[in-house]
Amino acid sequence: MIDELLSQDEINALLSGADLGAAAGGGGGGGGDFTPGQAGVLDELAGIFSSSTSSVYGMLAGKEVSTIVGDKSVKTQKDFADAAEEPFAFRVTCGGLDDAPLSLVITERGALTLADLMMGGEGKDLPEEAGELYLNAAQEGLSQVVGAAFTSMSGLLGGKRLMPENISSSLESGGWVPFQDRSPDDEVWSVSVTISIEGLGDFPLWVTMPLDVVKKVADEAAKLISGKETPEAARPAAAPAARPAAPDRTDRAEPERPSSGHIYDQSSVDVRPAEFVPLIQKSMEGHGSSRLDLIADIPVRVTVELGRTRKNIADILSMTPGSVIELDKMTGEPVDILVNGKLVARGEVVVIDENFGVRITEIVSSAGRVHSL
Repeated sequence: MIDELLSQDEINALLSGADLGAAAGGGGGGGGDFTPGQAGVLDELAGIFSSSTSSVYGMLAGKEVSTIVGDKSVKTQKDFADAAEEPFAFRVTCGGLDDAPLSLVITERGALTLADLMMGGEGKDLPEEAGELYLNAAQEGLSQVVGAAFTSMSGLLGGKRLMPENISSSLESGGWVPFQDRSPDDEVWSVSVTISIEGLGDFPLWVTMPLDVVKKVADEAAKLISGKETPEAARPAAAPAARPAAPDRTDRAEPERPSSGHIYDQSSVDVRPAEFVPLIQKSMEGHGSSRLDLIADIPVRVTVELGRTRKNIADILSMTPGSVIELDKMTGEPVDILVNGKLVARGEVVVIDENFGVRITEIVSSAGRVHSL
């Protein structure tokens, strides 16, 4: 006789052919003697990282990406490392959460795919070995996943501001552990997330934290959730003041004045095109000079632009001392002079003593300067 409903983990275990007894024994937290409150928080935490991973990978790939939360378990660092073989490990501490250590672990193929997507590729033409450029790009991708997850975790922890700090990553080999400053026999909590990218297949990702740390985080969140109702929220709402009915609208109350950003019923308000008075109605002769005198002493930023160009992320990451960037200007072509980012003149570069200068050779029209400012 079944005396309680199956949990989502137990349903997933049945669908995957796993042992239901093993799935039920760990509870929502995946073992480790978690209380029901802690287990619920850890389920929320697993969902947050799953959603953040899907969002970041989907944005980078420009394709449909789905994620599935898998096993949640408690193992020693050594046992976890043995199961993950030789992966790419991303480590970070949680600023604002007592520098709690956190590690994301993906396979080498997963790291190369993520790096290729970060550099504008399609995740298909991958190198045989992960070079420094690819590892740096993979680290940046996982950093975005953690940043997105921390934003959601902030809500779970009562608005606490979380920041990823002390970021590091490495492609691991034999004898590695997720948290290098802890013993291989220390226990860690981990959750697996399967990432499915359209046309690229599936990639496993593990989120792991030391067991003692994750219990403290879960306890803190559980207390906030249990005491969520504040005195202000518990206070009964004041009865709305009576509003006189509009004489020509007897079938509905007068709509409230919408605040900024609110959407309201257009049929209930007077809507008409906005009318604007031109800023400058007459020529600058006569009246214009007196108006400009009012702002003549305001400082502005003057910038001389030698040229521009566009580069992709791969080119930027590959820059080293001595690299040359080719601009869109030809030799001898006038440089642009900008005031607060607006073009006002052009000129040629000169040297005054030991400083660069610009000799103005062309001024844009007066009307053009006024409108650009």
